[in-house]
Amino acid sequence: MKASKAEVLGQALPGVPIWRLGAESRHPGMPYIVFPGNVGSSSAIAEIVASWSCKSLQIAKNILLEAANGHYAVGAFNVYNLEGISSVISAAKDEGSPAILQIHPTALRHGKGALVAACISAAKTANVPIAVHLDHGTDEQEILDAIDMGFDSIMIDCSHLPFKENLERTKRITIAAHSRNVFVEAELGRLSGTEDGLTVEEYEEKLTDPIQADEFLRETKVDALAVCIGNVHGIYPKDGPKLKFDLLQKLGEITSKHNSFLVLHGASGLSPDVIKECIKHGVRKFNVNTEVRSAYVTTLREPKKDLLDIMSCAQDAMKTVIAEKLKVFGSSGKFLNQAHV
Repeated sequence: MKASKAEVLGQALPGVPIWRLGAESRHPGMPYIVFPGNVGSSSAIAEIVASWSCKSLQIAKNILLEAANGHYAVGAFNVYNLEGISSVISAAKDEGSPAILQIHPTALRHGKGALVAACISAAKTANVPIAVHLDHGTDEQEILDAIDMGFDSIMIDCSHLPFKENLERTKRITIAAHSRNVFVEAELGRLSGTEDGLTVEEYEEKLTDPIQADEFLRETKVDALAVCIGNVHGIYPKDGPKLKFDLLQKLGEITSKHNSFLVLHGASGLSPDVIKECIKHGVRKFNVNTEVRSAYVTTLREPKKDLLDIMSCAQDAMKTVIAEKLKVFGSSGKFLNQAHV
């Protein structure tokens, strides 16, 4: 294989590592499973093939189809470590709710394959539907690498580009993702605010144009569209959000026509009444980050006896916020005592 170096991505099974081959190999970037002969049972290889082969039906699409049929929405929560992952899974289990674990590219660069592997493992072992999603992917190679790493769903964010360039790049990456049965979200319009070190000033904000949205969905065939209707990343101004529901209604009709799902980022700080109005107009996925992060950071400032106490309190604080969001989104109780789909 002419591989002289590789990156260890994680484990397919205990003691069975996954490597990504280096650029000098015959298959640069290819995931490579190293199976020691003395590890696992007689069915271990078959288990790996079954679990790592392409999915026949996307979990992310299933989750949002159920939400559309049930007239509710699903929460997507950004995670950065095991405490965050555990908080989402624990809240979803307790509430009998589906949920989505999101990893932002900056968090991915920090946590690398270990963070992804932890999310995938947690999702597979949960007794409620959980998807693993790459949030705000802007680098094409990074998105393709995420697909190789096993994400159920990816977001192609080319909203900073001119419309035609956004469309063409999104279309190209979507074809690659769909060939691997990976769900695709894209963004049209641009939100102001700050998320994970990236700031978009208010003057750079651009509301989603319905005519462009129709063309974009027709040409790209993306599965979900994140829109800007006055929502922001981060903290809303003191006078509150000013969402344009007339625009949201038009966009909801357009996404429905193209069998796509409507996504709203910046759900932190939106009141329950505003959330319900958004769901009424077709929003099926809400992104939540700021409120969960704030709960985590606030806990860290409080004195504790031990590191484990800090981790436990932080996890409980995040779980409380997440559980409340699941209730407001209407997804609580939808999968009580049901098996993983």
